[in-house]
Amino acid sequence: MRLSRYFLPVMKETPSEAQIVSHRLMLRAGMIKQSSAGIYSWLPMGFKVLKKIETIVHDEQMRAGHIPMLMPTLQPADLWKESGRYDDYGKEMLRISDRHGRDMLYGPTNEEMVTDIFRSHVNSYKDLPLTLYHIQWKFRDEVRPRFGVMRGREFYMKDGYNFDLSKEDALHAYNRHLVSYLRSYERMGLQAIPMRADGGPIGGDYTHEFLVLAETGESEVFYDSDVTDLSFGDREIDYDSVEQCQGVLEEFTTKYARTDETHDEAAFNAIPEERRRSARGIEVGQIFYFGTKYSEALGAKVQGPDGKPTPVHMGSHGIGVSRLLGAIIEASHDDKGIIWPEGVTPFHCGIVNLKQGDEQADGACDQLYAALTAAGLEPLYDDRKERAGGKFATMDLIGLPWRITVGPRGLKNGVVELTSRRSGESVELSPEEAVKKIIEIYAPHMTSRGF
Repeated sequence: MRLSRYFLPVMKETPSEAQIVSHRLMLRAGMIKQSSAGIYSWLPMGFKVLKKIETIVHDEQMRAGHIPMLMPTLQPADLWKESGRYDDYGKEMLRISDRHGRDMLYGPTNEEMVTDIFRSHVNSYKDLPLTLYHIQWKFRDEVRPRFGVMRGREFYMKDGYNFDLSKEDALHAYNRHLVSYLRSYERMGLQAIPMRADGGPIGGDYTHEFLVLAETGESEVFYDSDVTDLSFGDREIDYDSVEQCQGVLEEFTTKYARTDETHDEAAFNAIPEERRRSARGIEVGQIFYFGTKYSEALGAKVQGPDGKPTPVHMGSHGIGVSRLLGAIIEASHDDKGIIWPEGVTPFHCGIVNLKQGDEQADGACDQLYAALTAAGLEPLYDDRKERAGGKFATMDLIGLPWRITVGPRGLKNGVVELTSRRSGESVELSPEEAVKKIIEIYAPHMTSRGF
């Protein structure tokens, strides 16, 4: 993509309505535009990152054996009345009527909808276990939407639902989700700590939230500092292995880590004082096991091995796909702008032409662009007739991890400059070596399965 042909409405001034770093930088970098309170249009660069995050989530869900589908945003109120949640959910649920006077709602979550699908088509224990998920827009009518995509009313979310014959099977599904979430977040360049949490309106007393530590986090968290040393890494897990998945759960949840709703002062004080930490955290996902709460209310039963009908055990598991953009920026930025991790960057590399119109510089940039594109990468070529300082400022603001700078002076010596956005360090390389280096950097990230 050439920047002269791209829609990137960057802003030099900080918008007055933006209170936190991620909101300011997403507006300034031309990623989003507010439509109304807590609702945003996703402009091309923001949309690219959103799709990168979505693809990682799909990839890791399918790796765990979970099956993608798509449910509607509007749901019939009758299902929620049947489960007993229509009145209990509160004013966050947007209730509407269609032209025929039928009560509808804009879904804040999908437990009822997916349970209705399950009960309509699954009758035997032989069809279990089953986990269905989708990534879809949700709406919750927040009283005070704020912080941009971090606390919006409309948001993009992955929600998955497991159906199992027994509690033991359902807890294995719970552990499977925990593993897949750890993998997902690390691929996005995040450390998201699983913390014992409160079930809230979803229900269930077995639940963990995944939180990214950040000063702007909405939740107060208490944890053993040893949890920040944990990393899933590139290990391979057999998702069918109860022992392996349970082992990962124990590894990542044995150390004390809780949100303020479930904080236990006595247990916290049992930790050596030098390891006790309190901070703020951004919730980016949550997993629940809630047993037969919805299956009993909605009649989701299967014929068991003994021939008798039995309600299935369920859980629900969510990742805030749109919220993750804000969380990543909160965790990875400096005073110049965003610093995207390689796994989610909208473009893999920026190409800056210091002398647009110079035949040699233009030709070298075109060759770099063609070589990177041929390797399956997406470069962003700043071919505008702007001053070098303005081009560098734009690249720093939008946060591409790597920049290749091309100018007549360097080309006389056969080199271009490769710069790391995170460290600020630069090296001079031949154009061919710069391309090779970028390809090597991104090789571990070019493994998406698609969906």
